[in-house]
Amino acid sequence: MRPTTALVAGVLASGASAENYLGFNSGATLADRSAKFKSDFLAEFKTAQGLQKAPGKFNAVRLYTNVQAYSDEPIEAFEAAMETDTKMLLGIWTSGTDNIDKELSALKKAIDKYGKKFTDLVIGMSIGSEDLYRDSETGVTNKAGVGAGPDVVVKFIEEYRKSVSDTALKSVPIGHVDTWDAWTNGTNKVVIDAVDWVGVDEYPYYETGKGNDIKNSGKLFDRAFNAVKGAVGKKPIWVTETGWPATGPDWDEAEASVENAKYYWQEIGCRQLFNKVPTFWYNLRDSNPDNEMKFAITNNLSTKPLFDLTCPTEFDTPTSSPSTGGASSTGVTSPSSSATGGATDSTDGSGNNSGTGTGNDDATGSGTEEANAPEDTPSDNAAFVGKSLSGVAVVGLALVAGVFTLF
Repeated sequence: MRPTTALVAGVLASGASAENYLGFNSGATLADRSAKFKSDFLAEFKTAQGLQKAPGKFNAVRLYTNVQAYSDEPIEAFEAAMETDTKMLLGIWTSGTDNIDKELSALKKAIDKYGKKFTDLVIGMSIGSEDLYRDSETGVTNKAGVGAGPDVVVKFIEEYRKSVSDTALKSVPIGHVDTWDAWTNGTNKVVIDAVDWVGVDEYPYYETGKGNDIKNSGKLFDRAFNAVKGAVGKKPIWVTETGWPATGPDWDEAEASVENAKYYWQEIGCRQLFNKVPTFWYNLRDSNPDNEMKFAITNNLSTKPLFDLTCPTEFDTPTSSPSTGGASSTGVTSPSSSATGGATDSTDGSGNNSGTGTGNDDATGSGTEEANAPEDTPSDNAAFVGKSLSGVAVVGLALVAGVFTLF
């Protein structure tokens, strides 16, 4: 007998968090790569909280760095968040560097300057974003940019824990964000062991060769999510990036359109994520000029979205019952490679044949040797820029943004 959507939602939520946040991603720069300032972040946060017919209050944000673009100071998003009571999933950038000193310095400055008003809004800290994919064999082949291996990520996690051990952030849960197939790669288990939660980026749109038509997007997403559940056991999962572009070129069977973006919002967001799993949608504002696909759900930060955000009561995607073999503590299993299109150690929905990836040299794809998602970086979408530029170019952009130190 097939379980009800409500039952499966309960399974998902049981491994998520005591509070299931709703938010969007926000990088450090605008589409022309100029720095965002407090007013820019204020505009985003106010729009997010005022979205018409939203299925909940989008009063959280995922940031990729603590450092203000082209500066060594704390990112001005902090002040905007305090003024709008926006909860923050903070990020420390760890790819292409041998230290995180600038990130930690900016964070310490913010703690000292703003105190409890700032720290009370911090809901999590992500040490790194898609580093494991970029460091994988497929990431290197796809020129995805300079990444960081699992041992490096764990080292930075330990450094961060030590640096905040005597601050109000010491009890904030620590995670790492990566592509869903990075979490199913056994070589990365040391990172799973080191974090309090895992962040997953998943885009069925880019899953070449797997029937990535919009009507199949719910099934592809569920397979990826279930595979991660099977790999991480009791660790809570936060969905840190997902979405469907409203405009852009076709990608295999996937078509970018407002209609399809709405369908994806309903089948993935409403059916499986919103108010069930901490979710940071991609995205409220488009910021990456190098990406032909545009994911923003609004034009010019209007509170009237491109499509009706109301959640339906019925869905097209059948939710299959978790099998008994390999079940995690939350009752969700890691499906076999045939069920996932190779989610464990072969080609998977994020687009790699090593179980670790997202990214390629044309900044898009998934499926076999292509990318997974348009992730942001310190310079707003620079990680997705990293899927289209060489590693040298990516590091150059990050250096300009004032995030990386020379290495």
